[in-house]
Amino acid sequence: MTILEDDLGHPVHLDTPPARVVSLVPSLTEALAHSDPALLTAATVWCTHPAGLDVERVRGTKNPHVSRIVELTPDLVVANREENRQRHVEAMREAGIPVWVTDIRTVPDAFVSVRRLLDVCALPVEGWLPEAERLWSTTPPGGPRVAVPIWRDPWMFVGADTFAHDVLARLGAVNVCAALEGRYPSACPDDLAPDLAVLPDEPYAFGPDDGPEAFTSPAAFVSGRDLTWYGPSLVEAHERLTASLAAARP
Repeated sequence: MTILEDDLGHPVHLDTPPARVVSLVPSLTEALAHSDPALLTAATVWCTHPAGLDVERVRGTKNPHVSRIVELTPDLVVANREENRQRHVEAMREAGIPVWVTDIRTVPDAFVSVRRLLDVCALPVEGWLPEAERLWSTTPPGGPRVAVPIWRDPWMFVGADTFAHDVLARLGAVNVCAALEGRYPSACPDDLAPDLAVLPDEPYAFGPDDGPEAFTSPAAFVSGRDLTWYGPSLVEAHERLTASLAAARP
């Protein structure tokens, strides 16, 4: 038996590389499926990529169908510290299911964590990973001061120590909410005065008629997936986000 440690240092016991995996993390579902879709036994309803992934759905990231996952007897469940709840992880472990918990808060974290997961699953490093590492290795100077809401009523924003914050910083943007307390602080848009309001389509679906009216600055509409997913989408996200930030500035 091989004993490995996940991103949180928790021991994970595996007799052989897993052949049946349940993924509770959309980004990692995409990364695993990119290498070997047959490896995945089940995933969440939010695991929307790759398109056409034909696996059983075990509810969402915050409310996974734990008893069904146990019935499926996977060799490994893949989870994430932020996206999944500790009590669900503990329930699966108590049922004898190995759970690999990732902890990804920066772009470099993503590269290290995904490489480790691919190694655990005995999967090759696909071309998207070194390409993403290359694209995100440099930071342009002089980016805009940005505010990135994730919800309204009440308004909540991307703060420091988050993956989305690091994504923006690596595009040269300055997050005006980084000094506020908490990873997703509450704030009034009138108090922020960014150069640019970056409005994602998830988790709250901001759009031209819902969000920009709260800011005096121009708005850039972006994919929430581009800001928060840390799998193969990181390659195209770099170009799309760079273009969105540039096009929206006066």
